[in-house]
Amino acid sequence: MHYFNYVQNFYKKDIKIYFLLFSVLFLLSCKSIETTKDTRLRSPNFIFILSDDQGWNGTSVQMMSNEPGSVSDYFETPNLEILAQKGIRFSDAYASAPVCAPSRYSIQFGKTPARLSLIRVGMNTDHIDHDGFISIPKALKKVNNKYKTAHFGKWGMGSNPSVLGYDVSDGPTKNKDGNFENNKNQWKNVFKKDPKYIFSLTDKAIKFITSCKSEKRPFYLQISHYAVHTNIESKEKNYKKFKDKQQGLHKKNPGFAAMTFELDEGLGILLQKIKELGIEDNTYIIYMSDNGSVPNIPGAKKYEKSYNYPLSRGKWDAYEGGVRVPLIISGPGINNGSESAVPVSGSDILPTILDLAGNKTVELTKVDGGSIAPILLNKNIKQVKRSVAGIFFHVPYKNGIALKRPHSAVRLGNYKLIKFQDDKSILLFNLVKDKTEKLNLANQKKEKAKELEKILDSYLVEVNAPKWQEGITWKNTPLKEINSNY
Repeated sequence: MHYFNYVQNFYKKDIKIYFLLFSVLFLLSCKSIETTKDTRLRSPNFIFILSDDQGWNGTSVQMMSNEPGSVSDYFETPNLEILAQKGIRFSDAYASAPVCAPSRYSIQFGKTPARLSLIRVGMNTDHIDHDGFISIPKALKKVNNKYKTAHFGKWGMGSNPSVLGYDVSDGPTKNKDGNFENNKNQWKNVFKKDPKYIFSLTDKAIKFITSCKSEKRPFYLQISHYAVHTNIESKEKNYKKFKDKQQGLHKKNPGFAAMTFELDEGLGILLQKIKELGIEDNTYIIYMSDNGSVPNIPGAKKYEKSYNYPLSRGKWDAYEGGVRVPLIISGPGINNGSESAVPVSGSDILPTILDLAGNKTVELTKVDGGSIAPILLNKNIKQVKRSVAGIFFHVPYKNGIALKRPHSAVRLGNYKLIKFQDDKSILLFNLVKDKTEKLNLANQKKEKAKELEKILDSYLVEVNAPKWQEGITWKNTPLKEINSNY
């Protein structure tokens, strides 16, 4: 009997303990659910930082954990490292084009440059419905009309930011507004107190978000830096810092390293202000580049051992060096220090922001991007849902700078196919095994090559993409005056 009472009392105590633990866990789970729900219901803030010509490995953040070449052995970006520690980095992120203007258009509208028929810098943009297309600011204001939006820095598009719905901006700025000279002077190291206007742009950003906090309004802020596009500018002290530092294996230019460091300093100032304002827990920060690095920065060989090495080639080409870029996102609900190998693109930014803003009303039509919010909030998601599977690139002209051959490409799963428009030849690469794009598998994997070629060709027909023609550069002349597919 004593034994029975002992056992009974033991189990009573045990049950009480388990009940207590269950109650605590239940309350915590409810709190977690409540917090998550609250985060999604509040209109979060968004800060999108777009660097210029910054390559995939142009920072001190290792973009791919198993690839030593995905981080610079010379540059220093400590604040970007902090951002990566607080968020997620994408090892397989792509700009929508290997040059700036098409890439920037794609970000704003969620459409590929091929669909927009905007495929190179310097094109006439009269055919684009700047006012009618849904842009990031217009979309957010449809979700919540209290959103305030701003753009500072390089615009690089054929309209005024106000036409796309930005309340505050620097206007239709271009490369020249960031002290760009298309001549030999662009490679000189010039000392300035505010190189590439990094710090004045940061000041504008801080004033904007401070005013939004005071007005109790959610905001979308885009800072499109002129750095690290040439001309090479930096503070003298930072130039000396990197001049005295041991050079990297492929990255060697101290002025470029200093400019990269100062771009990161601007980020650090902004991150500190976000913390001071107490809005860190309700603000998503997106950091990305508009295209890959220029391969021929002084101090490195042009292509074999370029600034994008081990990636192939660079800006102007749809090879990995031209389109694979750094992408880091932090914010509520994102696992700290995480990494995703899911291929994502600049055209995914608009749908992602809408999703994170809790969109229930805006329907995006004829867009190519898909939301990566499920990846941000659930690390088990392995793909992005898009209207057409794959990430597409279209360079149907001889650019006169780099590859000098018209080409298009598609990334789908582990594979990437490049098709040259002049002779219809194709290249097929397994990017998981061959990021350098050295081993052409087109003959070994003929079925896979045919599959991707069909997907690429069908997509270009579907969106009525401009066709390559001998002698046509697609520069300045309105599309309707060119005998094209338009």
